[in-house]
Parts: sequence; structure tokens; C-alpha cells
Amino acid sequence: MADYDSEKMKMDDATPKDLSLSQTQSAKGEIDLAASHQLERGLKSRHIQFIALGGAIGTGLFIGSGGILSTVGPAPLFMAYLSMMFVVWVVMNDLAEMSTYLPLRGISIPYFVDRFVEPSLAFADGWNYWYAYAILVAAEATAGAIILQYWTEAVPVAVWITIILLVILALNIFAVNVFGEAEFWFASIKLITITGLVMLSIILFFGGGPDHDRLGFRYWEPLNPGAFKPYLVEGNTGRFLAYWTAFVRAGFAFILSPELIALAAGETVAPRRNIPKAARRYVWRLALFYGLGSLAIGVIVPYNDSRLLSPDSNASASPFVIGIQRAGIQGLNHVINAAILTSAWSAGNAFLYSGSRMLYSMSLSSQAPKIFSRTSKRGVPYVAVMTTWLFACLAYLNVSNSGATVFTWFSNISTISGFIAWIVAMITYLRFRKAMQYNGLLQSLPYKSPLQPYATYFVLGLVTILTLTNGFQVFFPSNWSVSSFLAAYITIPVFLVLYIGHKIYTAVTKDTKESSFTGGFWSFGRKIHEIDVLTGKREMDEMEAMDVPPVPRNWLEKAWFWIA
Repeated sequence: MADYDSEKMKMDDATPKDLSLSQTQSAKGEIDLAASHQLERGLKSRHIQFIALGGAIGTGLFIGSGGILSTVGPAPLFMAYLSMMFVVWVVMNDLAEMSTYLPLRGISIPYFVDRFVEPSLAFADGWNYWYAYAILVAAEATAGAIILQYWTEAVPVAVWITIILLVILALNIFAVNVFGEAEFWFASIKLITITGLVMLSIILFFGGGPDHDRLGFRYWEPLNPGAFKPYLVEGNTGRFLAYWTAFVRAGFAFILSPELIALAAGETVAPRRNIPKAARRYVWRLALFYGLGSLAIGVIVPYNDSRLLSPDSNASASPFVIGIQRAGIQGLNHVINAAILTSAWSAGNAFLYSGSRMLYSMSLSSQAPKIFSRTSKRGVPYVAVMTTWLFACLAYLNVSNSGATVFTWFSNISTISGFIAWIVAMITYLRFRKAMQYNGLLQSLPYKSPLQPYATYFVLGLVTILTLTNGFQVFFPSNWSVSSFLAAYITIPVFLVLYIGHKIYTAVTKDTKESSFTGGFWSFGRKIHEIDVLTGKREMDEMEAMDVPPVPRNWLEKAWFWIA
């Protein structure tokens, strides 16, 4: 790889070239510039910011939070969301540093895993990501069907699922800028909705509802019903277990959303300017919407309300809708339910985009069949989009089971897949950072986040513990359930089978053409001096040098540029 770089550095070409992932894969310097394998840079700053928020602010907040509230109470719910926001902030920063440094077309997290750690881990990670994103599309379609049944149960649930999935497919199969614009407006509706709901909660808090009943923190008071609902056992241990299970379950609301910005880097205009901008603002917007949103839920609804998420619940399981109904506000519940429906559509839209790009990137890395790297004239990897969409048709399981049950299955499975993906991403970042330090390039990073690498080490240990203990409740004799155990832990052996199976395959066949990795079966990572942090850097530096940031002409444009 170093020889290839030295040859490229000798090229006397003043025109900066954009670089695709496929151009960095071959140790022999083989370059594939076929138009059918190129993605289009059509996403602007506002697009990627709202794509990430669109994936984060979904049914996990609007519906899933109700299940957490009914299980553990408002205080653990609020604490869990705050804790998970710190985890997401660290993971987001790790991914933003790597993707800003090398925003290659067709980039993905498994590409970085292969390049900075080793290919077998990248193989398992890539398929884990794709599987999780496809399951999340199915989860959002299931949630959308639950919401639509709020208005009528006369229409079969399969019809609602079909409509939702077809709209999501249509938005992803067209040009990427069409997808970006759709996601921008979808996410805008969600942001307006959650802002309005937080404001409404403040009004109800101070007694501004139709009945002028001042809620305050009434539902947090002891026996009314209280701030904590001890989980499994009584006393302080029960309160801690309530927080811990809320912490695990809060992961579904955030899972895989930090990756959305990194995945979009290869299709982003001026990535070294726009990716850091999106990463810096992302966590503050999460804090605003999730922090205040989770607090608002505990203010307007007691945890013992029977309408909260349960196997028999429908769209009214949203704690926001329940709070509106309890306050006696007429008609607003329908408006909020409609907004929650766009939330499910938006998140499903973002997850189909991410899953298809993951499959596309793996194809370029020879970790998936080459057919998935085919793109349309508009730069859309249509084969990867269709395949991911077909897997998401698992949402039709909702036809023979209750919506809440299927939603819980999907959320549990995808949450653990997401935790595993975060563990691998943080390991990859630490190897990347050590290699940058070895090459004397650490200070030249175009985006550097605070508290590193200590924050990553801490969160890596924390997420590992969350992954291993996520199903702790099934080990209590009265709570044992085979289906719950499988939902909590099946992803771990599946990941290990993919990882070990790929190691055995490459060891037996001695197939090293897909990577410059020369380690054997018992080698678990590249040595620091072997990690390539140079290939692609020159092209990205030149592209950055050619970038001309827009200059606002008036105060209105200045405000818009700051927001978007």
C-alpha cells in the first residue's frame, strides 16, 4: 500500500480527485472508476444533520419510552436517557474523527474496521450492521402500523405495513438529494412536534391546561405513584435495577443513529466542513429533545397508567398522547399521532438508507456479492436498497402477532446488535488513534473531540457491561422466558459465528486478496506500524483545499447557515 501511495504522490496533477472506497481496497493499486460503482455527493449540511436526528428521534422516544416509564417510573427513565446521551456523544465523536479524516465515497464503519483492525472483525461487523438496520426498518414499519390502527382497525394491518414500506422504498430508490430533502422535511416535522410537546408539558406543569390543574412533579411524589418503581426486588437494589434496565432499554431510542452521519460522509458536499459541524450540533439537539422530552413524559403521565405500552396496546401507548388525553385537550391527540406516524416513516427512511449503503460498501470490500455495488445513473445503489427493503418485510410478522409484541422483539434484537457495533467502532477508533500517533499525524486531524482517548475507554467498558447484562431479568426464576432470553442474547453468538467463520475461511483458503492483512487465525489485529492511515489522505486534503465555504450576505442567511 505504501508503494502505491508513493507512486500516486509523484503524479503531477493539480486537479483534486474525489476518491471512492474501492480505490483504496487493493494493495496493488487497482482502481475502479466505473460510473456504475460511484455514489453522488448530493447531501448538504442540513441534510446530514437532519438524517442523524431523523434516525435518533423515532418511535423509541414517542412510543418505546412509554414502556420504560410503566416498568421503572419517571426518574430512572430520565436518568437513563441522560446516561445514554453521554454514550452516544462519545461514539459520535469517535466516528466523526475517522470519517472526517477519510470521507471516501462508499465509506462505512466496517471499512475502517478492516483498515485499522482486521478483516474478519470487519466482516462480522458489516453483516451485523446490515442486519440491525434492516430489522430497524421493520420495527419502524410495525410502529407505524400500530399508530395507524389508532384511527381505525377496519383496514388490515398488512395494508398499512405495505403502504409504509412502499413509501420508504420510493424515497430511497430515487436520487440521493431526493432522499435528503425528504428526510430533512420529515425530521423537521418531528423536531417541531417534540418542541411543541415539551412546551405543552411546561404549560401543564404550571397548570395551563383546560382544567387549570397544576401538575408540577405530582407523579414523582411518594405513593402518587412515585419517582421510582422498584424493579424485581424492593429497596435500593430494586431502584438501581430499575435504572439499569431503563439504561439498557433506552439504547433502542439512540441505537445506530451516530453511524448515520459517518455513513453519509461519502455522499456529503464538503465533508470536512459539514461532518464536524453536524457532529458538534447533534449531541446538543439530542440533549434538548431527549433530555427535556423524557422529563416531560414523567411530568404528564404516571407510570401506573394502564394505557402505556403493553402487549395489548395500540397507538395510544404513546405517553404524549396519553398525557394530552389526561389533560382533557380535545383533538390534539390526533395531531400528535399523525406527527408520530411521520416519525416512524422518517426513521425507517433513514435506516433503509443506512442499511443499503452498508451492503453497498461491503460489496466494494469483497465482503458481500459484487452485485450489491451496482448503482443507477443517479448514483443510487438500487440492488442494495431493494435487498435491504425485502429483509425489512419481516414487519409482516405483525399480521399474526400483536403489534406491541413484534415491536418489542425487533427493538430488543436491534439494540444488542447496536451495542456490539458500538463496541467494535470504539475499538477501531482506539487503533486508528494509536496509528495516527505513531505516524505523527494526531495533531493534523481535521476534527478532534475532547476527553480522548479516556472517554472512549470508559464508554467501551460501560457498553460491554450493558451488552452482557442486557437480559439480566430473565435469570430471576419468576421471569425466565426462552423467547426473552433469545431476544436478549442471540445476536452475540451470531456475531461470533460470523467472526470465527470468516477467520477459518481465510485461514483455510489463505484468501488475502480482499485485504492487506497478513495475520493468521490467531492474530486479532494489525500491528500499529502496519496500519495504513495515509491512503486517500492526499486526495481528501486537496478536496478540502478547494472547498469555498458560503459567505452569508445578510443576517437571515447568517442565522440559516448557523442552524443548517
